[in-house]
Amino acid sequence: MAFKKFTASEDTLAPDPRFGSKLVSKFVNCIMWDGKKSVVTRVFYDAMEIIAKKIKDAPPLDVFNKAVENVKPLIEVRSRRIGGANYQVPMQVTSRRQLSLAIRWIRDAVRSGKGSTTTQRLADELMSAYKGEGAAMQTRENVHRMAEANKAFAHFAW
Repeated sequence: MAFKKFTASEDTLAPDPRFGSKLVSKFVNCIMWDGKKSVVTRVFYDAMEIIAKKIKDAPPLDVFNKAVENVKPLIEVRSRRIGGANYQVPMQVTSRRQLSLAIRWIRDAVRSGKGSTTTQRLADELMSAYKGEGAAMQTRENVHRMAEANKAFAHFAW
């Protein structure tokens, strides 16, 4: 009997009403706190309007998609115990985990920001990631740098 590793959430996830994108729905669900989906949805759509005003040459959904794509990591280090020692072994990241990490890093960057509204911070972080800058991109670069530094242990990958 084969067991399914993941739940059906990906199949049952409904696209968001404004853009018709499953990625937007997933992003909203991941940012949501205490089940307050309507609050997060409003914050996200307001951020998209801010992006539309500031970036004229691209639609806001394309900016969002490109930002998430830019933040996705290609490789990461995973701890592996071999012969009594723990090694940080660089490994490729699956596409599912890439998306999950990218969303999490953007969310954490937005939450850690201080001073302005969440809507403004989300818009700023998405525009920064779109340009290849910002806190989420910095996290990605740190992960890649760590994997590069531990390339000597790549032969331990399973």
